[in-house]
Amino acid sequence: MHDSHPHTGTHGGTRLREGVEFQSFQDSTQWAWAAAVVLSAALRRALDGHARARLLLSGGRTPGPAYSALARAPLAWDRVDVALVDERWLLPDDPDSNARMVRGSLLTDRAAATRFESITRAGRSFEEAVTTANMHAARPADVVVLGMGEDGHVASLFPGMIGLADALASPRPYVAVDASGCPGAGAWTRRISLTPAGLAPAETRLLLIRGARKRELLDRVMAGDDPMEFPVRIAFTTPGAPLRILWCP
Repeated sequence: MHDSHPHTGTHGGTRLREGVEFQSFQDSTQWAWAAAVVLSAALRRALDGHARARLLLSGGRTPGPAYSALARAPLAWDRVDVALVDERWLLPDDPDSNARMVRGSLLTDRAAATRFESITRAGRSFEEAVTTANMHAARPADVVVLGMGEDGHVASLFPGMIGLADALASPRPYVAVDASGCPGAGAWTRRISLTPAGLAPAETRLLLIRGARKRELLDRVMAGDDPMEFPVRIAFTTPGAPLRILWCP
């Protein structure tokens, strides 16, 4: 990591640009617990104002430790609905599904009482899965946890993706995605993804990133506003709540 990058440890944050606060941590343990503190406080605020709170979570390899830490938070978890930011066209118990990752990391300990909504289900068609995700999203998210791929993708919105402009402009919270030809999508090109419209209502937006390569990429992301180049920019270009970014090596 270059010396020019802000490094704030576990206290305070650095403002990268208007509406974006960045915090770095020395290791993944500090980072995971800091994320859990931010998320539990946001959920507690949501529960104070509403009968239920809605939390949207990203999958992938990065956020698992943060979810495991959050699972220990003393919250009214039976009043929390957890759903996914995006999902691959896989059954919920598939080892490569985001649903499986969230179940294994968050839906344990105190958070076992949470109501979890899988986007996919055995016997449910792809079109039905998209419709179901949008029906659930009629209750807007209070808290959204985002990730960033090394290509700058967010959720299942990839640079250069077929139909990316339409997905970004969609009035629906979730859309079907064809990520054919996008290296970041790997073997899973058929997906369902959150859109800026689905992100907009959330009162808390948290971006969790790890590793030197993503820290380098973050500088490029913050230098512009076009989500067609780096779709992760929707995290701060979508009107609404400010973005908080937590990073560790």
